[in-house]
Amino acid sequence: MKSYTITVNGTAYEVTVEETGSVSAPVAAAPAAAPKAAPKAAPKAAAPAAGAGAVKVTASVPGKVLKIAASVGQAVKAGDSIVILESMKMEIPVVAPQDGTVASIDVAEGASVENGDTLATMN
Repeated sequence: MKSYTITVNGTAYEVTVEETGSVSAPVAAAPAAAPKAAPKAAPKAAAPAAGAGAVKVTASVPGKVLKIAASVGQAVKAGDSIVILESMKMEIPVVAPQDGTVASIDVAEGASVENGDTLATMN
């Protein structure tokens, strides 16, 4: 089985495709899923370059972005919530690791994230 993230109208969906013995089914499914996954990765890579901060705030668990609690330019103290993730039906706050200013928010509400993905940057 292969998993893909597909974005439709700004909403990310996790899709799992089962591989079969037939050659035509995986070939038809892979090209359709691959181009849709690439645009999701491109904004994440471009956003840090535009307003990257020195400190990365990363996801500690895989999940879905439930709420963005801080905005770009906002001053935050260590322990203040920046993003709230939903994972396994639990709300998990992702907090500022130190005092500073939010330089960029690199995800959108509703987006799926993996462990270690950069959610925001700080100065």
